[in-house]
Amino acid sequence: MSANHLTPLPTPAPSILDTPEFEQLLAALSAEFGASAAQYDRDGSFPHRNFERLHEHGLLALTVPRAFGGLAASLAQTRKVIAAVAYGDPSTALVLTMQYLQHTATPRTTRWPPHLYRQVAADAVRDGALINALRVEPELGTPARGGLPATVARRVPEGWRISGRKLYSTGIPRLTWLTVWARSDDPEPLVGAWLVRRDTPGISVIESWDHLGMRATGSHEVVFDGVLVPAEHAVDVAPATSPPELDPSLLLWMSVLLGAIYDGVARAARDWLVEWLQTRAPANLGAALATLPRFQEVVGQLDAWLFSNRVLLDAAIAGQTGAGDASRIKYLVTTQAIAVVEKAIEISGNPGLSRSNALERHYRNVLCSRIHTPQNDTILVAGGRAAFAGQPQPQPQVQAQAGAVRAA
Repeated sequence: MSANHLTPLPTPAPSILDTPEFEQLLAALSAEFGASAAQYDRDGSFPHRNFERLHEHGLLALTVPRAFGGLAASLAQTRKVIAAVAYGDPSTALVLTMQYLQHTATPRTTRWPPHLYRQVAADAVRDGALINALRVEPELGTPARGGLPATVARRVPEGWRISGRKLYSTGIPRLTWLTVWARSDDPEPLVGAWLVRRDTPGISVIESWDHLGMRATGSHEVVFDGVLVPAEHAVDVAPATSPPELDPSLLLWMSVLLGAIYDGVARAARDWLVEWLQTRAPANLGAALATLPRFQEVVGQLDAWLFSNRVLLDAAIAGQTGAGDASRIKYLVTTQAIAVVEKAIEISGNPGLSRSNALERHYRNVLCSRIHTPQNDTILVAGGRAAFAGQPQPQPQVQAQAGAVRAA
């Protein structure tokens, strides 16, 4: 059944987000999503049903401001939801993260006409409508490393006509709203985001997403061919010569939620290994592998890495890290998440690499953490330069928009 045919439940009061009942709901959704994750991964199909279930419980409007009917969840509450969803199906969690970041970021910008965001927010609350930013292009790659988009918005009497091509458009099979990174055709171009409805004529999707991991994100190629939008839909544009506006709080949200996705994958891998070690009893041993100190030590190492991840994410949310530490938190959490799954693969041997077991899928998914902006080389170079200059750790120079998290 399509989400458009669901009758949304009343949006729950914000206070429910910190109750045992909400924890139970998240655990149930996590288990439900986990039961179908392998099939979506195998097919490369989009998990529409997962988003219908999230909408039934008001969770697609989790970070929509309260004034617009949403829950206005805190970063701590949002991290809890993303972690639970990612444990079951990280592809669903990545699309959901984009939704949450867009609704966290958009009300902070003064450029959006208020009635336009009100419409986007109302669609999320009422219909479970999803929004994401489309930024990466074939020629340019990730915009985080600089350059102007090839996608052009041309002025016409009716408003703008947008033409161009975008890669890695995460969630496009279900998106209702797109914020399209483009430049105007002015002699001194404006650069930024144009708000476009997915069903506007002139938009076509090339189903090209066939990657190693995160296969159910529907991150296909999108082509815009003279797509007409009203003049006011240039919602967040500025002259190309303007310095980038970096929002440290949004960068923190981005790092914490991306970290929570891949930490969730690592925790699922750890739990698979523990169960396998407890049930695998070779005939020549006469006992489960879990009884051997070698395997106990490995699980202890995994739990130490995961403990470190939890402490880092908790500290970031609590404001106990520096203003420039968000990117380093993302680097450390995702690096340790990869280490957890790699060690689980190493110790399990052939069973861990079997397509019939979840660990192989967790490994492919966790490796995708390396592609998100800011990428590891950018983070480490920025830190090294700051060290040699004797300055505090800076944030890498990345676009502050929520959609700038996928790289070519």
